[in-house]
Amino acid sequence: MGAPTRHPPTAAGTPLGPATAVIVVDDAAVIRGWDEGATALLGCPAREAVGRLLTDVLPPMGAADPEAGDPGEGAPGLAGRLGSERGWEGRQVVRRADGRRLDLEVEILPVHSPGGPAMRLILAADTTRTWWSRAGRSLLEGITSTAPVGMAVLDTRLRFTWVNDAMQHMCGVPRERFLGRLPADVLPGLDVERTQAEICRVLETGIPSSGRKYLGRVLADPDQVAYSTSCFRLEAEDGRPLGACYIVLSTTDLHRAQHKLTLLNEARKSMGNTLDVADAAQELADAAVPGLADHVTVDLLDAVLRGKEAPPGPVSAATAATLRSAGYRSTRGDVPPPVPPGGPCAYPPRSPTARAIAGGVPSLISHVDPADPRRTADDPVRGAHERRLGIHSLMTVPIRSRGTTLGAATFGRSRDSGPFEPADVDLAEELAAHAAVCIDNARRYSHEHAAALALQCSLLPVDLPAQNAVEAAYRYLPADVEAGVGGDWFDVLPLSGARVALVVGDVVGHGIHAAATMGRLRAAVQTLADIDLGPDEVLAHLDDVVSRIALEANDPTGVVGATCLYAIYDPVSRYCTLARAGHPAPVLVTPDGGARLVDLPGGPPLGLGGLPFESACFPVPEGSVLALYTDGLIRSPSLDTDRGLRHLFDALATPGAPLEEQCEAAVTGLADRGPADDVALLLARTGALGEEHVACWDIPKDPAAVASARSKAARQLASWGLEDLAFTTELVVSELVTNAIRYGSDPVRLRLIRDRTLSCEVFDGSSTSPHMRHARTTDEGGRGLFLIAQVAERWGARYAKCGKTVWSEQALRPAGTEQDGPDGKAAR
Repeated sequence: MGAPTRHPPTAAGTPLGPATAVIVVDDAAVIRGWDEGATALLGCPAREAVGRLLTDVLPPMGAADPEAGDPGEGAPGLAGRLGSERGWEGRQVVRRADGRRLDLEVEILPVHSPGGPAMRLILAADTTRTWWSRAGRSLLEGITSTAPVGMAVLDTRLRFTWVNDAMQHMCGVPRERFLGRLPADVLPGLDVERTQAEICRVLETGIPSSGRKYLGRVLADPDQVAYSTSCFRLEAEDGRPLGACYIVLSTTDLHRAQHKLTLLNEARKSMGNTLDVADAAQELADAAVPGLADHVTVDLLDAVLRGKEAPPGPVSAATAATLRSAGYRSTRGDVPPPVPPGGPCAYPPRSPTARAIAGGVPSLISHVDPADPRRTADDPVRGAHERRLGIHSLMTVPIRSRGTTLGAATFGRSRDSGPFEPADVDLAEELAAHAAVCIDNARRYSHEHAAALALQCSLLPVDLPAQNAVEAAYRYLPADVEAGVGGDWFDVLPLSGARVALVVGDVVGHGIHAAATMGRLRAAVQTLADIDLGPDEVLAHLDDVVSRIALEANDPTGVVGATCLYAIYDPVSRYCTLARAGHPAPVLVTPDGGARLVDLPGGPPLGLGGLPFESACFPVPEGSVLALYTDGLIRSPSLDTDRGLRHLFDALATPGAPLEEQCEAAVTGLADRGPADDVALLLARTGALGEEHVACWDIPKDPAAVASARSKAARQLASWGLEDLAFTTELVVSELVTNAIRYGSDPVRLRLIRDRTLSCEVFDGSSTSPHMRHARTTDEGGRGLFLIAQVAERWGARYAKCGKTVWSEQALRPAGTEQDGPDGKAAR
């Protein structure tokens, strides 16, 4: 049998070097094969070795190797190792042909040839020519025995040949379990496939690796560990690979610190994105699962969940009992929370949550016994919930902000996770502290938002007042959606003589400050409407109010931007009088569907001072729609004025369509994209009072005409079926006509209007203002207006360019449960 000429490959794929001997022997220990490596290593050529006994060519030395445990003289040498069916591996000391000692690393492998004799393959390498000599090993062990990093040496077949003390301690594996084994056999919990592949790459290429990071578990630490590795090739003087040095640095503490920082950073990004208290609590639960815990419940005090201020100071047991479920997250999506969202949480006084709430300190239960009868007895619902989830470790931390307890968060881990440690409590407290700020901000916002909504309700009409002059509908969209209020306003104000005032205004800016200014202007408009001024006069007085507000606000410009449109519609004459102060012109849609902008003088914005305003008066057909709006409806960064007006015209183009539908069509799309400016829209469909609802007489300026005026009024009331108002109406007519004849000038006219109320008006050509006074007992007159004020719902005077009208209104008797309208039907 010829000697093999090819060197067997190593585990790293690199052939054995020239200092490695390959020998083939038969069962009789006769050498049958001898390669060049054997010639170079043992000093004997193949022609002298083949055919001789192994013991003759490689006789054992007389002295044994005590460290390797090799036998000395008289003990079996290599020939004595050939009988093992499984082969043999170890160290052997032999004598070269020149008589020198030779320390060999030897591996004997059985070779089975079908139909042929059994052979043995002997692989031998000189350890005295490598770094791994006895002296080298002693030096290395002396240097690395106290090294804080794990170090190991692996041969070319990736088997451990040496490890230091730090490696044993890090892995929890004794040295004897390392030697002669592969990494996969010793540390199955680590990423051994990547590890072995990396070592093979280093052996093949000679390029070292460093700083590679891995995660896994070892016997010494059941929790996940992190480590960083480096590896470099060990070479002989001639460059042959002898093995690899593998260095392991534990980075578990650094990994956990980085994990904590990452979790906190991600939590800060994901928390605080809502201004709802319950959503802010849910953000805490979402941020902690699964990075910190497997299951989290967040409970808040009932007052906090409702946006109220939490009670200051220590929380009593009674207050702790008012907790409500606010957040829940679990890795088990199929398991619902123990208490539905918003439901009351009745924690026993001895429970960790109650103690955390009352004491303000966290609690840690590293190991929970689900079978503990005390947990089931104190809280059977949560005990059953914990058993279902397999919770074995719990911690509870209070949620506190500005020294006030808001609630508590409970964190749980299931069977697949390790128990909580004190460091986890610190992390949970940091998460809870950040969540407390977010929850408190949301609570304060909820409180302020409720105040803002209350302000809005007080500043804007909730229900439009009942009147028959127009049918009205409106929409209001503030640009400050969070606060819910803005600087735009609108109003529908009933006036004397069945008339109605329509108002739309716009204060520059958004939010609470603009709303407060708007409220002052709206109140001023209502006051000016009560004294029955014309639109141009109302705007002139409102201009003074805006200038005064600007001065009070210490605005350096002395100007508060505001615009306004004021219109008065008279259903008797069917005329509308309007004036505007820097406000968009209204849109008039006639019953036939034609739409146009009303030609109306622009006028300066409010607050400039000293500039006049002009009114315009035009007829309005019955059933027309008058659209008053602010510029936010027709103009935005993505919408020019022309397109905005076309959209408004299209929304109002259907004659007779319900006003609510037209309002909705006009603001379609604004709510979705969020208006850039506040939007107010007021639609008014005009009505009319026919001749059958109005009676008018010219009165001679003669005291004798008073009686005739009373009689005419009484007959008119009888024709309207209002005989029950005859006495008070005759009294009012008598007093008003008498005053006009006595103190006024021609012409004098009496008018009765039957609408939702009975209006009695007396006009005369003078501008003398009537005044109510308290007459003395000896006075013969001066009691007329006092008597009118007692029998009428309201009374007043309005002025025209020539003359004035003194009027009073009386309530009509209800018919059934509703008040009759002018046509005898129930009022709208």
